[in-house]
Amino acid sequence: MEHAQKGNEKKGKITIFFVNTPSSYRTTRSKTSGARFWDRNRHGVVMLVIYGMALLIAVRLFDLMVVRHEVYVALAEGTQSVAAKLFPNRGNIFFQDSRTGGPYAVAMNKDYFVVFADTRAILTDDTAENVAEQLSSIFLYDDEKKFSLFLALNKRTDPYEPVEQKVDEATKEAVEALSLPGIGFIRKSYRFYPEGSLGSHVIGFVGKDAEGNEAGRYGVEGYWDKELAGSGGFLEAAKSATGSLILRNAFQPAEDGAHLFLTIDRTLQHRACDRLRRAMEETRSASASLIIAHPHTGALLAVCSLPDFDPNEYNKADSVDVYNNSAIFTPYEPGSIFKPIAMAAALDQDFMTPDTTFVDSGSRAELCTKPIMNAGQRSYGLQTMTEVLENSVNTGMVFVVEKIGKKVFREYVERFGFGVKEGIDLDKENTGVIRTLWENKGDRVDCYTATASFGQGITATPLQMVSAFGAIANGGKLMKPYVVDRIEYPNGKMKKTQPLEVRQVLQSRSAALLTGMLVSVVQNGYDALGISAYHLAGKTGTAQIPGPGGYIDETIHSFIGFGPVEDPKFVMIIKLEKPQTYKYASNSLAPVFADIAKFILAYYEVPPSEGN
Repeated sequence: MEHAQKGNEKKGKITIFFVNTPSSYRTTRSKTSGARFWDRNRHGVVMLVIYGMALLIAVRLFDLMVVRHEVYVALAEGTQSVAAKLFPNRGNIFFQDSRTGGPYAVAMNKDYFVVFADTRAILTDDTAENVAEQLSSIFLYDDEKKFSLFLALNKRTDPYEPVEQKVDEATKEAVEALSLPGIGFIRKSYRFYPEGSLGSHVIGFVGKDAEGNEAGRYGVEGYWDKELAGSGGFLEAAKSATGSLILRNAFQPAEDGAHLFLTIDRTLQHRACDRLRRAMEETRSASASLIIAHPHTGALLAVCSLPDFDPNEYNKADSVDVYNNSAIFTPYEPGSIFKPIAMAAALDQDFMTPDTTFVDSGSRAELCTKPIMNAGQRSYGLQTMTEVLENSVNTGMVFVVEKIGKKVFREYVERFGFGVKEGIDLDKENTGVIRTLWENKGDRVDCYTATASFGQGITATPLQMVSAFGAIANGGKLMKPYVVDRIEYPNGKMKKTQPLEVRQVLQSRSAALLTGMLVSVVQNGYDALGISAYHLAGKTGTAQIPGPGGYIDETIHSFIGFGPVEDPKFVMIIKLEKPQTYKYASNSLAPVFADIAKFILAYYEVPPSEGN
């Protein structure tokens, strides 16, 4: 009698049964059943195998013809084509032209050549000497460099000895025409800046990171390096006995970088920076910077920093310090251009009006260890608040902060964005320092607060100053500055920068009152402007430079302004470090501001202000 026992072994959801039968019976039954199964299903099994093989072939063909089509074509063309599939193209950077609407490439990729020697083909010393002589005449090598090349060519076992990098087409053809033994060429893409030094601090350059890999440095190239660089692909391959590549399973094509379209206007950038350069040379200044922005949006239209550099040859700069964009990187004591910030707080809190009066004695001796004096040690007597700005009266600003108190003054300084980064989309932004306003507790105006009211003892960058004045021009709204207008990705997607309001710093009424006072400053203070057809607002600053134990006998000149005030098209700051030919900014920078402002108004075809 048969006895069946149910087993407890399981695999997945399948239950396995073990049957206790005589072994001879099991063997006979198994063979008989298998034969019968094969007889009945032989045709189906054969067809199943055929269909399976056909499916595998179809999948393989799809993989070869569709999924990896590009890389196999590249393999057929050679290993250099394979590399092109694995290394992405870096995205271009463009300036704009407000008049034509056309973009202008200021950073792009350009093919050059690497000249190399296969020293195995240079069989004698005489041949090596001749090759070194011929190449030296083209590349203008001195005797030392020519001898080094001769030694390199004498290695005789090296299939790749680089001779010269980044060789242009014409030079490559000149070398090629010599038909020198062992000399070959590899085409290679390099970063190219067609405008040279124009906007170099905004653009930056492509250099090397700590690991020696190519990477964007400074400016847009540094800040947006990830977007510009794209992502590299990968290929898993091996070499056959004949040296050809055999593709394995892993292939991922590269994804090119995005293109960046900047808010910088090429024409305005060229004109403004050229005028700034002339001013720097005429005044024999150590450095200079300029920013022009749109007050309603925060978009930067021109940014100049001198001395500048050619990003095509950034390694030839005298010092790495030249890479820093002083317009966003270098904080300084702004001097009298800071006075409208304190005045804005007083107007906004209704502590005073433009006609509030103050009697100037020429000095304030009780707040600091040294008396606070006016420029030129002048005394102005009875002054309105408008006249305090017109005549740039230091003691008048001390009067203002004493009225509003240290706490309110500090609050408005922070609301205008001082002491923090503006968040500009450029690499290497710095922030000024206002910690002296926190030195002593309480609301009493101390020496730090008194001197800060006229821009001394605190620091700011030109970018912070132009953003703050942009808020005054924009009805009290502080806008976030930006330089990238839009990003276009390889897949066709586009990201447009939208103007961002940071906060409402002032009531619109307060901003309008202060604007009127600054118009009066221009009309009554700077005869050199000579732009009577437009209502422009502005303020100069001549700031001492701090040094060990006090201030040195050097100054920084600034001019900041905007207009036309009815509908401002620009806000601009100009700065000169250590000018030698003028004592005050009203003489050194008023003509520069006037020249650039006239050009902007004509360039944008702005009609004259009403009543002019």
